[in-house]
Amino acid sequence: MTISSEIVKELREKTGAGMMDCKRALSESNGDMEAAIESLRKKGVATAEKKSVRVAADGLIGHDISADGKVATLVEVNCETDFVTKTEDFRGYVSRVTEIVRDRNPADLDGLLATTVDGKSVKDIQTDVVAKIGENINARRFARVEIGAGKKLAQYIHAGSKIGVVVVYNDPNAKLDDTTGREVAMHVAAMHPQYVNKSDVPESVIAKEKEIMLAQMGETKKPAEILEKILGGKINKFYTEICLSEQVYVRDPDGKSSVGGWLKKIDSAITIDSFVRFQVGEGIEKRKD
Repeated sequence: MTISSEIVKELREKTGAGMMDCKRALSESNGDMEAAIESLRKKGVATAEKKSVRVAADGLIGHDISADGKVATLVEVNCETDFVTKTEDFRGYVSRVTEIVRDRNPADLDGLLATTVDGKSVKDIQTDVVAKIGENINARRFARVEIGAGKKLAQYIHAGSKIGVVVVYNDPNAKLDDTTGREVAMHVAAMHPQYVNKSDVPESVIAKEKEIMLAQMGETKKPAEILEKILGGKINKFYTEICLSEQVYVRDPDGKSSVGGWLKKIDSAITIDSFVRFQVGEGIEKRKD
């Protein structure tokens, strides 16, 4: 059977596969377009499986916040190189996954990958993108935050969509303006706090920190009560490093006010409820060539 260049071009446009792969698939399927697409997808699965062992530590943070400011979404989607993050296919996949998280609210990553859209699971859609782009790609994690009365959401996406932050505020009197809300989220992106308040820090973390501090101090003959005061001061400094409410606010021109203190200047009832911070590739061991 003769395979025309037009039908090969059509298959190539639909799948993104190479010209010779398309021609071969059409020949094997006697010109049946759907059968050829299925054949290429099967080959794409094999390709994806081979690529899945390669480290995907680059990528983008997909993001969305509803018009009413009640729902915010962050999704980290990884790939192998920064070059791929600039392609329409990868960006389109990030946008699609972000919309699915926003609209379907999956329970976890497995639930997201199993979600079906137009007859295809997200996992299959991802596999198709892997076959087309030629790099390992994976949706790594996501957060969908929805608020009720007395709360306020703020989102900040760092240039290049490499860091994404969502902050939830308790704002019962609706006094927190959008600019300050976003600037505190920007503070989270820059300063990378680990907890919101002192009370959120586990006792085990404090105990380990004290152990490290004592080791750094070395042999000392100071009385126990003096030693405890010294440790107390060091732990308070530790809180200002890891707790968002205790950190010195980057937007304070005097460099003195904590984030929590700055918010209380606006309204004493404003507090930070929680935050989510995603940074592309965080915690992934990157390949060194």
